[in-house]
Amino acid sequence: MDQDPRTTGASVSAGQQESNSRSPEQIRSDIEHTREELGDTVEALAAKTDVKARVHDKVEETKATAKEKISGVTDKAPDSAQSGATTVIEKVRANPVPVLAVAGLMLAFWIGRRSARP
Repeated sequence: MDQDPRTTGASVSAGQQESNSRSPEQIRSDIEHTREELGDTVEALAAKTDVKARVHDKVEETKATAKEKISGVTDKAPDSAQSGATTVIEKVRANPVPVLAVAGLMLAFWIGRRSARP
């Protein structure tokens, strides 16, 4: 296992000899490469700590999943169920008075039950 000479007490001159044998262009290239890696690391850490963006991404992913499921359910619904629902909606739109009357009775019943509680 390779160990860092700074922590093992090895001679520093070995590291100096290696750096003396490299050209300034190689050193600059290494520095540039290290800067790029550091920049990528900082961007990755910033993305992980950006809670607002992560929540937004999760919401969009959940929306897409829900839309897929809904389209799958509506595609699988039998024609008779779809036509039955369409027929009911058309009848309610054509004659809304009985529907409103039933809704009013249900509301009155609910208010009466609620006011009767101690």
